Amino acid sequence: MIYSKNYYVLFYLLIFSITAVCSIYKPYELPLWFLESGFCFLGIFILIFTYKKFRFTNISYLLILVHFIILFIGAHYSYARVPYFDYITNSGRNNYDKLGHFAQGFVPALISREILIRLKIVQNKNWIPFLVICICLAISAFYEFLEWCISIFSYGGTEDFLGIQGFIWDTQSDMFCAFIGSITMLLTLSKIQNRQILQLKYKKAYHP
Repeated sequence: MIYSKNYYVLFYLLIFSITAVCSIYKPYELPLWFLESGFCFLGIFILIFTYKKFRFTNISYLLILVHFIILFIGAHYSYARVPYFDYITNSGRNNYDKLGHFAQGFVPALISREILIRLKIVQNKNWIPFLVICICLAISAFYEFLEWCISIFSYGGTEDFLGIQGFIWDTQSDMFCAFIGSITMLLTLSKIQNRQILQLKYKKAYHP
């Protein structure tokens, strides 16, 4: 089921498509929607293009989908206006963006760890957690640089895209959330991912 008949992947694609359609229906601002959701379409294109050469485990595909849904929700409302997230803390800001950055650490940690293990990039596996965290922080930093560049060259709507909401430490806290997300993934899902990698290996051997 994991390797030969991946019906769950088709189901995930269906959920992705439905979520994308719902997200683009009357968004807060259409140009902002394209900026915020662009990574979803880039990601799904890469996953489809590489599917036959490198199939991820079930848990990776599932959480990638969850990450896409988080991004689509943020793109629809704009991160500063997602319902209910104004009331989670008394910080005076909408903290949905922090959930997004937590996922930005959690899901890339899952992906990068699987790639490092399955492609045997690192000989000493004790280095894998450290490298995974470094990769996630690098991705987070790259995204912050990208936001900065867009804010420089854009003529409007940068405040909504950046999602700063008057918080001077927004960039640092975004990266910290990604850092916490990567550590959380390593502590909670490493064993599950290991089991699914082994299952995938055996399925591949019997269904080349």
